[in-house]
Amino acid sequence: MTGRIESVNVAVVRSDIETRAPDGRTGIDKRPVDGPVLLDTEGVQGDTICHTEHHGGPDQAVYAYAVEDLAFWAAELGQAVRPGGVGENLTVSGVDCTGALLGERWQVGEAVLQVRSTRIPCRVFAAFRGVPDLVKRFIAAGRPGAYLAVERPGPVRAGDTVEVLDRPGHGVTVADLLAASTVSRERAPEVAVARRYMGVRDQAWLDRTLQLLGA
Repeated sequence: MTGRIESVNVAVVRSDIETRAPDGRTGIDKRPVDGPVLLDTEGVQGDTICHTEHHGGPDQAVYAYAVEDLAFWAAELGQAVRPGGVGENLTVSGVDCTGALLGERWQVGEAVLQVRSTRIPCRVFAAFRGVPDLVKRFIAAGRPGAYLAVERPGPVRAGDTVEVLDRPGHGVTVADLLAASTVSRERAPEVAVARRYMGVRDQAWLDRTLQLLGA
């Protein structure tokens, strides 16, 4: 599978969006930038993660979303959803972000990335888009996009190729993990086969959930 980077997006930090954070700041508003941007193990150069206890880190260094899914949301919400409009760092085309398997590896420009997690929406996202029930709708749509770790740092820019290098055989997608993490906890044993590819937050959630289920 080969696709393309349509834009690379970094945060414009805002304090006018409703958030429970003590300082009221959020980096959810991502906007396209020109020229090469370094993808490193801790994140995207020039981006801002305001609250690292819940966001960012090596397992969520880069967030990718497909233009095809942005088009879905534009139609669903009846509003323009530009690149960066769901808080993604990489807006891509020709790559199935919803069907991305945990552990699959991408060559993106000069960087190599690995899918590690799913997007779980929060009330800040809903406030950013001005849609009060967006969290529920986002989960129901099952189009979460993919969080990726940076296996090999490198610069990327709009127009670079995105190539899926390899995929594990377990079949667990980021959409499966979203469902199991939110509305279908009984699916935790199903996604557990991909535990080794998950980030540390997801592994901790999975272990707790399996224990509660007695699985």
